[in-house]
Amino acid sequence: MSRGGVPLRRLANESSEKRGVARMAMKFKVSVLIVSVIVALYVVIGGLLPRSGVIASYNDPYSQLTIFQEVLARIINDYVDEPDLEKVRVGALRGLAEGLDPYSAYLTPEQVRRLNGERSGAEAESGLVLSKVAGYAYVVSVMKGSPAEVAGLRSGDVIEYIGTRATRDMSLYEARELLVGPVGKEVELKVFREGRSETFKFKLDRFPRPGPEAKVLERGLGYLKLTTLEEGESARVRAELERLLAQGVNRLILDLRGVATGTLTEALAVANYFIGSGTLAKTIGREGRTLQTFTADPQRQLYRGELAVLIDRSTAGAAEVLAAAILENKRGELVGERTFGAGGEQKLFPLRDGGGLYITVVKYATPSGKPIMGSTSATSGIVPTVEVPRPDRGPTPEELEEREELPPEEPSVQPSPQPPSEDLPLKKAIEILRKT
Repeated sequence: MSRGGVPLRRLANESSEKRGVARMAMKFKVSVLIVSVIVALYVVIGGLLPRSGVIASYNDPYSQLTIFQEVLARIINDYVDEPDLEKVRVGALRGLAEGLDPYSAYLTPEQVRRLNGERSGAEAESGLVLSKVAGYAYVVSVMKGSPAEVAGLRSGDVIEYIGTRATRDMSLYEARELLVGPVGKEVELKVFREGRSETFKFKLDRFPRPGPEAKVLERGLGYLKLTTLEEGESARVRAELERLLAQGVNRLILDLRGVATGTLTEALAVANYFIGSGTLAKTIGREGRTLQTFTADPQRQLYRGELAVLIDRSTAGAAEVLAAAILENKRGELVGERTFGAGGEQKLFPLRDGGGLYITVVKYATPSGKPIMGSTSATSGIVPTVEVPRPDRGPTPEELEEREELPPEEPSVQPSPQPPSEDLPLKKAIEILRKT
């Protein structure tokens, strides 16, 4: 049969060819878009990467574009199903950003709107301070009095799932987003701890941030516990420190364990209470170039006595700046474990699709210029002068990165024991100061 003298088979073939051409044209347009966005991202990221003389081809962002083009061509031409190229594009962008460090991410347009404050209503939270280690969400610290602390979460816990979503399949930014929301939102976490997986359930809530705690342990020996270094905390620390001085304290234990939130400004202010001269910290940018150097003001020093500082892997960010200042200015001993190794500032670069590239542009550094956040857990953080490991210790970030997987689960393991009542690092710090 024919229509208008043209065989129906020919019409069908022509129609099929036109659809094929249309599909190819659409694929070409989308592939050009994907490659263009990747090129744009490499321009941004490449401009932030260090360049020294001749760069090896494997580290040259532009030489890698041919690999992306090859992968894209294979997906378009050889993938068994019709690929969702929008999903491919977003996945490529996420992979690019998350390959930099745990705190960098590609944000979708919706995430950018939320970051810019377009959220509805005041939000509750979990109280978990997270990073990523070996691809998993890792609990750096748990805020005192938070829903997560009440539920039994601890520093060092490895979160495998948030609800039904594997944390290895999401960015740190996404994990954090899942742990904020309206008051009463239910959260379920599957956590790996001390050889086995456990499930924790709690509801998000608002909770007060406790201030610093100060007390006299014995004649002349004081104890000052910080919980955060958020805005305004340095004034509260000053008040507690002055109260201890008024009680005759000339030997002091400064406890920075669990302090993983705060600002550089507050950390510098508190450091200055103990250090009267010299460099407190630096910020560094591309190629290790020093951006700012922060020095002590002699007029702001409050305490000149003996000092011991308690740190562990739940000490992170601004608290690490404070610990490093005391260490490198030889103002006191650091007692405990290596700190976590997180300290930097991120910036949002808007993209054409309405999304954004949220990447680290500044790192915090010690007075000598060593970045607190290294390229691996083994090169990050501040090392104590007197090491006292925690007895309830699970796999460290270094061990997790080395394995790249969680250790095999041990079915015979009894329920996780509670941390011992005796505070061994505190006991050691008291011993050190008694000898001075």
